[in-house]
Amino acid sequence: MERRKTLGLLFLTGTIFCTALTQPIEAETGSKKVQDLDWWQSGVIYQIYPRSFKDSNSDSIGDLDGITEKMDYLKSLGITGVWLSPIYESPQADFGYDISDFRKIDQFYGTFEDFARLREAVQSRGLKLLLDFIPNHTSDEHEWFEKSVQNIQPFADYYVWRDARYENGTRLPPNNWVSFFDGSAWTWNENRQKYYLHQYHEKQPDLNYRNPAVLEEMKEVMRFWLDAGVDGFRVDSCNTLVEDARFLDEPRSYLTGVRENSIQYLNHVYTQDQPETYDIIHQFRQVLDEYSKKETNMIQSCDTERENCTSLATRRPSTRAMMTEAYVPIKDTMRFYGNSTHQGAHFPFNFFLITDLDRQSQAQDYLRVINMWMSNMPEGHWPNWVLGNHDRPRIATRFGPELVDGLHMIQFILPGTAITYFGDEIAMEDTFIRWDETVDPFALGVGKEHYLEVSRDGCRAPFLWDNTLSAGFSTLAYTWLPVNPNFYRSNLQIQMEDAKSHFKVYKKLVQLKKKPVIQFGTLNVKTLSRQTLMIERVDRANQVLYVTVVNTGSYYDYIDLSELLSLPLPNLTVYASSVNSMYAEGTEVSPDRLRLRPKEALILTNEKPALQKEESKDETK
Repeated sequence: MERRKTLGLLFLTGTIFCTALTQPIEAETGSKKVQDLDWWQSGVIYQIYPRSFKDSNSDSIGDLDGITEKMDYLKSLGITGVWLSPIYESPQADFGYDISDFRKIDQFYGTFEDFARLREAVQSRGLKLLLDFIPNHTSDEHEWFEKSVQNIQPFADYYVWRDARYENGTRLPPNNWVSFFDGSAWTWNENRQKYYLHQYHEKQPDLNYRNPAVLEEMKEVMRFWLDAGVDGFRVDSCNTLVEDARFLDEPRSYLTGVRENSIQYLNHVYTQDQPETYDIIHQFRQVLDEYSKKETNMIQSCDTERENCTSLATRRPSTRAMMTEAYVPIKDTMRFYGNSTHQGAHFPFNFFLITDLDRQSQAQDYLRVINMWMSNMPEGHWPNWVLGNHDRPRIATRFGPELVDGLHMIQFILPGTAITYFGDEIAMEDTFIRWDETVDPFALGVGKEHYLEVSRDGCRAPFLWDNTLSAGFSTLAYTWLPVNPNFYRSNLQIQMEDAKSHFKVYKKLVQLKKKPVIQFGTLNVKTLSRQTLMIERVDRANQVLYVTVVNTGSYYDYIDLSELLSLPLPNLTVYASSVNSMYAEGTEVSPDRLRLRPKEALILTNEKPALQKEESKDETK
């Protein structure tokens, strides 16, 4: 068992308590530079949902050329990498997660030439390109499934097929397993005369990873895209790759208020988090490492006298990185890191800021979530923080737009990689989608009475570029999902022109993320009251300190930091302040007399503004 970082709990007075890493993420902070980090560690990965980013050809749907068109904007954000939700050929039953050909670009998004042009646009700007990798299932229109239905070898066992069971002459599914989309996870196929498993949509049959040929096929898919020049993958739905081979009924969860056919109705002891899952992830990692090593060897063996090697000789090898997605308990999440002999993901996505926090959360809840990750993360591994994605309501909807800046300050001051969902940098809110406008198959499946409980359409609506037709997303008035009607007062162009905006706060935080004290400094997390959280990063060697204070509550809070800071400081400078703050950036404040409005957030520092500007200038070179 690997040693783990531990968190000490120190009770101070009243409602104030703090935690600090007993093994801080520092180790000779002063001698380290952010350049020492690998690209997947050093900043921000920006997720794009291609259908909703920019429509370049006026068909109401975003596409690859639209992303290429906006590459200068993405570069200006200061992000490290761009991650695309699925762009593969698909019947679009689940908007790209039902893939009919892993090696082709869907016609809605463009051509392979368009992809190559986008890749060049990304990488020529010094950014990295990651793709969604969907290994759990294919479309039922994939050639493999069509041949499996016909029992044609070697595809007959590429999917999970089971005989029916019968009760009183009635044909029934093999067991009680349910789909994430509600209802049975089994669908009868007349041609094969068997049931096939689909843990998601019925048009997404599960691949059978107990067949070694399937794993080899998917590794070849990875190699295809690595050969095409991508820098890594986000691996989807990792916890459902393998099922228990006995196909036993799953027990009831006995959760209150859940529908009988819903995914929450059962305890998924046989369909999720099976032991074999982690070896599959390890084998995926081996493919990525194979390509990372290939480039390293190429650079090391290059003869600089040859003209085509001159640029290679000074280049740092680029790691091919893998991030995994699984909404599972913390102990299972950490297993995706792997261990010293069987490496897994470079990091598994940390969704606990999404799943464990909401408008009701108090400062101690934030502290608990932060400490949970840091105390469970295996030593030598890298943290990450995810606030939003294409499956969950946007942060401005979940918490209210007033707290968005504070949430970003928490996310960016913490050690590790930050993941941003497109539009969150301008605090986009979910678009309300009426039942007659709904396209999400999950929402359609549960019916009008329950669709708002599960719909993912609202967070997938188009990006708000400006106040022109369709918010600048498309030249058409009718888009694949409605544009948020608030676009005329809240869009990127307005926020770029405003003296203070969510967008400008976000850009300031991206620059903060690149500072050595943020990536390597000691981490101290404290609650100052029921509603106010403090996170401090300190580099003792260079006597540099950054501290964020976030009022998550509904009332003013008066705070005194003078006895809580790691360095004795008479005054601090406001590095960043939320749009609802009374404190202007660059002003000096006394740490013993701070008043925070409801939802207000600040980042304070003892670093001089001139040095801050100089570092920011260096980062843009």
